[in-house]
Amino acid sequence: MEDEQIIDLYWARNEDAISETASKYGSYCFHISCTILGFQDAEECVNESYLHLWNAIPPQRPNPLKTFLGKITRNLSLQRWQSLHAQKRGGGQVAIALEELEECVSNSDSEEIADRLSIQNAVNQFLSALPKEARILFVLRYWHLYSIDEIRQRTGFSENKIKSSLHRSRKMLRSRLESEGITI
Repeated sequence: MEDEQIIDLYWARNEDAISETASKYGSYCFHISCTILGFQDAEECVNESYLHLWNAIPPQRPNPLKTFLGKITRNLSLQRWQSLHAQKRGGGQVAIALEELEECVSNSDSEEIADRLSIQNAVNQFLSALPKEARILFVLRYWHLYSIDEIRQRTGFSENKIKSSLHRSRKMLRSRLESEGITI
């Protein structure tokens, strides 16, 4: 079923919208959530994503639906991860990736950083200005939350090249955000 048809089902408050969404985008959402949370919590988080989508449509009419749902799933997964690890600091890739980004936006907690990075126009402009290779590394690390080793395996780049590129990108992002008046 096409996205517009699925969205029309949501607008009509037809419960088939959820099953059609799950059929079309379930594995996509599960991959996003599983990368952040692991297998056990991912399924529950994906189901919660469908509920959030149900509550968001209407009034919103997302285009594209896949990206909108992916963002919901990612944000819910990050929130769940944060609540599960509220007493534990470090250890997982999510904590490491978000701690690396804390140097770009001061006086913010990890959830606030993730939200800002997903909605700020400045970040989108920053990413579009990056060279393709640096942009790919940045997205793999800070959107998909892959470990340095996973990025190395996917790209074939050395660990040092990846770390250097990410460090330069974070430095440029911090400068960009400061110039936009986003940091405190």
